[in-house]
Amino acid sequence: MPAAQLKCGYPAEFGTAPFNPQAMNPEKLELLVTRVMPYGKYKGRLIADLPGHYLNWFASQGFPPGEIGQLLALMHEIDHNGLKSLIEPLRKR
Repeated sequence: MPAAQLKCGYPAEFGTAPFNPQAMNPEKLELLVTRVMPYGKYKGRLIADLPGHYLNWFASQGFPPGEIGQLLALMHEIDHNGLKSLIEPLRKR
């Protein structure tokens, strides 16, 4: 397997990078409650509503590149650290 790929076949562009605290800005948080998962088992579900085990799977296999991978990584950090209350007020908008 090439060094630039993770086990799931996604490029390692995002999957190996540590969490970026700057990703937790209001615009990104709002995207979690408005953006839907574009593919996979949970296609059509809001990123904020993805189950923890699915987010953990991405964390272990590598997040996809681009914005969707960044949002999945952010949601994983929020879920893993018990911070879902941060995004609940955004749902009411």
